Amino acid sequence: MKIPKHNTNIIVVIPCFNETQLIRSLQSLADCHPPKCSVEVIVVINGSVKTPIEIQEQNLGAFQEAKEWAVKQNQNPDLQWLQFLIRYFPELTPKHAGVGLARKIGMDEAAERFEGIGNTKGIISCFDADSQCKPNYFEALEAHFLQYPKTQACSIHFEHPIEGNEFTPSVYQAIIQYELHLRYYIEAQKWAGFPYAYQTIGSSMAVRCDAYRQQGGMNRRKAGEDFYFLHKFTSLGYFSELNATCVIPSPRLSDRVPFGTGKAVADLLKQSESELNSNSSPIYYSYSLQSFADLKIFFAQLPLFYQTEIGQISTFISALPKSIIDFLLQINFEQKLHEIRSNTRNFDSFRVRFFKWFNAFMVMKFVHFTRDCFYPNIEVEVTAKKLLKKLEYEIEDSISARELLLIFRNIQSK
Repeated sequence: MKIPKHNTNIIVVIPCFNETQLIRSLQSLADCHPPKCSVEVIVVINGSVKTPIEIQEQNLGAFQEAKEWAVKQNQNPDLQWLQFLIRYFPELTPKHAGVGLARKIGMDEAAERFEGIGNTKGIISCFDADSQCKPNYFEALEAHFLQYPKTQACSIHFEHPIEGNEFTPSVYQAIIQYELHLRYYIEAQKWAGFPYAYQTIGSSMAVRCDAYRQQGGMNRRKAGEDFYFLHKFTSLGYFSELNATCVIPSPRLSDRVPFGTGKAVADLLKQSESELNSNSSPIYYSYSLQSFADLKIFFAQLPLFYQTEIGQISTFISALPKSIIDFLLQINFEQKLHEIRSNTRNFDSFRVRFFKWFNAFMVMKFVHFTRDCFYPNIEVEVTAKKLLKKLEYEIEDSISARELLLIFRNIQSK
């Protein structure tokens, strides 16, 4: 196997399963402005022995097409800074085969290649086989990790296409609803006072090689692998957001994973077909803002939880919203609080340790608990408007979902 060029500092990893637009995604990367370093792209075309025959054939065709395309690109004198490596794993163990394992295979190889040239700080970036990017993608990645040398991992700004001729109007309407939910969820966490509220999109993230190894690498989850991977880093204090470029994920529907963008779009389109009349747009139901309002009250009590005698903590808990009280009983809060306090010497260290425990997984667990027991999900447009008003944005009640999304994009791109 040919070793990377000595100045390789970015390796992009792309999992590929049953994809028809792989070459377009690779071409988007090939069309980028060259950074100062050399770049590699590792494509992991994957399947298992239980993959349906028609998808096996699609994967094999994608492999052959991509391999032929890569040979031409790797010989292109204008792309001497960029090399494409096409890998084919058609018979992965069915128990583990999926996007998580495919990312892991590619990211593990990327780490090995960086280590082979002594570059343990190299950047491993994740992309998808149906995504595109702005032309400054590599320049921005290189500059970001140079500007923030302590950054271990980052989330990259993304924007789904919300208009055009490639998809039907209903697909664009559906992705507007779903992306609005994604952005509302993050902004609501920030409003509540949660310090590690970040987007975790698999096609829009990057990590340093040594940090990747230190945190045990990518997991093998069949869905949500990006969420669990990135949140290994968020509470460590060296996580950042890269907003100087933009990844453009596909808004297409998909049934490959049990949740995520493709599944959400598919469900919204089914809703349009079965529940709504032809003149209506699909409606996504997101978490009630009241869940985050309750969290906001809870997080505001942290100084009291640090200062108050353990025996008196129950007095303060009893004054909290009932959703918080019931949830804290489920997670043995007083016992955990005592443990956290016993291992900290000042409020700053207490706060850090507290949020390492009450982390992004716990926040999600809480909002699911309140959804099921207290505050049912609500139309995302309704709750997003409420949040913007809490953030003191002057908006009309008649504002559209598209206009709401653009406001949230603007907030999160700064």
